[in-house]
Parts: sequence; C-alpha cells; structure tokens
Amino acid sequence: MRSALYVPGDAPGKLAKAPRHDADELIIDLEDAVPLVRKDDARHVVASWLRERGTGGGPRLWVRINPGRLGEADVRAVALPGLTGLCVAKAENVSELAALDELLDDLEKERGLERLGVVPLLESAAAILAAPSLARAPRVVRLQMGEADLRADLGVEPGPDGRELLFARSQVVMASAAARIEAPIAPVSTDFRDLDSLRASTLALKRLGFQGRACIHPDQLPVVNAVFTPSAQEVARARDLVERYDAAIAAGTGVCLDERGRLVDEAVVRSARRLLAI
Repeated sequence: MRSALYVPGDAPGKLAKAPRHDADELIIDLEDAVPLVRKDDARHVVASWLRERGTGGGPRLWVRINPGRLGEADVRAVALPGLTGLCVAKAENVSELAALDELLDDLEKERGLERLGVVPLLESAAAILAAPSLARAPRVVRLQMGEADLRADLGVEPGPDGRELLFARSQVVMASAAARIEAPIAPVSTDFRDLDSLRASTLALKRLGFQGRACIHPDQLPVVNAVFTPSAQEVARARDLVERYDAAIAAGTGVCLDERGRLVDEAVVRSARRLLAI
C-alpha cells in the first residue's frame, strides 16, 4: 500500500469518481467530513455505493467510522461485501475494539462476509501511549495517526520538520513492528497545494518507518505514490543482494559481500526482501 485517499461519505459525486484516482486504497469518511445532521444520509449513500460496486477490482475500501454510539450504527450500515475493513476514529482502548470484534463476528456470519480488518486511528495522548496494546487488539492490521486532534490534545505547534511529533510517530512505528502488523501509513498533509513540501515530509516519514500515506486530495497521490514506489535501481540492487546472500547460504556461510564490498548478513537482507515484496 502506497496511498489512501479520504473521500467524504455524504458526497455521491466524489464517491463515484474516487475509484478512478490512482489511490491504492480509499477511506470513505463518516466521521469528521460529515456533519452530525447528515450522518444517517451519509450511511445510506455509502451503503448504496458499496452495494453498487460489489466485490469487483479496484482500490481496497475502508470506511472511517465514528467513535461510540454513532460507530455501531455506522458498522451495521456499511459492513457489506467489497469492504476491506473499518478505520476506527479516536480509538483509545482495547475494550472498544473487542466490542467491535464481537459485532463484526455476528455481522459476518449473518451476511456471509469475509473477515474485515480494523485500523485504529490514534488521535490523542492516551491513544499514543496505548499503541502497543491497540496494535495487538482483535482484527487490527495496522495503526494510523490523526495528527490534527493529537496536536490539539498535546498543545504542540509543529515546525517545518515536525520534530515535535517525533516521539509519537516513532511510538506508533515501534508498536506496529513489535506486534508484527503492517507498518503504519503516514498522517495526512492538509496543505494539498504545496506538493514540494509534501514530497519532503513524505520522504522523512518513510525514513521513519511509515509505509504509504493518507491523502486528502487527488493531487497529492502522484507524489505519495512516487515516494513509496521502489525505483528500478533499488529493485535491481535488492535482487542482487538477495541472490548473493542465498548463494552464500547455499555455500554454507551466513554472510556475504554486496556489490560495493560491504559485509551483509540476514538483517540487511530482510530489508531487501521487504522492498522486493512491495
């Protein structure tokens, strides 16, 4: 996964066009993008759109649900064929994810659905500190950060390099790796016109351990996709490294040299295999 595009759930026109954009995933938003008075209408719009799309190809489909009571109504409306899973807004504790797991168990049996994944959105100090537990909760396939709410909760004003959020970001990356789930996708950039800054910040987040990034505008997708798509040179280098290492193992040794004469062991090759898998 390289990119995920947010799409408001109460905008049928944007939903209709969304699959034609070059996003690997779509996150249909029933939370912040939809006013309270339009929640019911949005559920009907999204459910109808999912039924119309069915289980065909295209980007993976997620729905961001509201926290609390509204979230259960969201789940009952949109747990339909073709859905990949649910992004849980403002997740903070394992108990709410366990309750969601039970609800989804019932709906999957009742509706004949494939197992749905869950992505907790960490948007508060409590959520960041609970990241190791949330990463191990039922159905969780990856974590995601909501930094607008997190900044407000922490009372921080990030500078251009975002160093003020370094601890929180690293905590989420670390918790994901420790739980052996997918690497988290990077948080959105709200300035969708400044694509140079988007590229710079996306590269920095990639170096930090994020894989892919959420986007709020289609214009951001080419930049994000380019950053997270390995170049032909990177692929060739990784393939050469794996071949050298496999030959060394076959010869009875656990180390080899790369094309520049540097020592390589299994830990280095693991990163090469990950790049080839992407």
